[in-house]
Amino acid sequence: MSRYDEAGSSEYLQVALQAARAAADISRRYYTGNFTVTTKDDLTPVTQADIECEHRIRDIILQRFPEHGFYGEETGRTRDDAEYLWLVDPIDGTKGFVRQYPFFSTQIALMHEGQIILGVSSGTMMDELVWAENGRGAWLNGVQLSVSGIGDPDRAAVSTGNLKSLATSDGWNRLGEIVARADRIRGYGDFYHYHLLAAGKIEAVIESDVNILDIAALSIIVVEAGGVFTDLNGKPIGLETRSVLAANPALHVEYLESLKGFVV
Repeated sequence: MSRYDEAGSSEYLQVALQAARAAADISRRYYTGNFTVTTKDDLTPVTQADIECEHRIRDIILQRFPEHGFYGEETGRTRDDAEYLWLVDPIDGTKGFVRQYPFFSTQIALMHEGQIILGVSSGTMMDELVWAENGRGAWLNGVQLSVSGIGDPDRAAVSTGNLKSLATSDGWNRLGEIVARADRIRGYGDFYHYHLLAAGKIEAVIESDVNILDIAALSIIVVEAGGVFTDLNGKPIGLETRSVLAANPALHVEYLESLKGFVV
């Protein structure tokens, strides 16, 4: 079993891991419910924990890389012309966090000239710190990850997310065909089903209503674990991505053929 030596990682990754661990300390402190909740313009909640985590992450990153851009869920985007852009969701899954579900995470990714080159996904309450760098594999708490080799749709475990918009789209019946054939259907949601996919414990994730801050880090983690990560029409991940088809290579081909043209 391969283990990761953090000391040999890039400075970018070392800083991202430092920031993720600092954010975990903050979110753990607030998890029992001692925080205020307000509602943003898009009617989603934001807590003190979200804001404090993002400010701490931003301080750690920009103190080391002041020339980089930063795009955070709570503080917005800086330096549109920067060569490097950090993509941060301090607490992905705030609704669950507010209700004390453990399925929230901190997401930190680094984009270089439009390509995601690094990702850290911290499932704080589940003790899962996952990271990946371009060309260097994906790792969970220091142990290397790999997607499964199951290529038969009848044996596949598939996880879905944000089904409301999928259910109202013209591709709902096509998704139903995938569901009908799969060995197991679950809705693990948020970060967790991507961790399971990268670890070879499920075979595919189908999801809508995402934004780049939700999935940037997770996309490189899945790819570095040997998987394929696109939107539902097979387009590569970018700042405007709103849906996900992530799977091992064999099933990505199979499912993309079914789902291509899906409008959500």
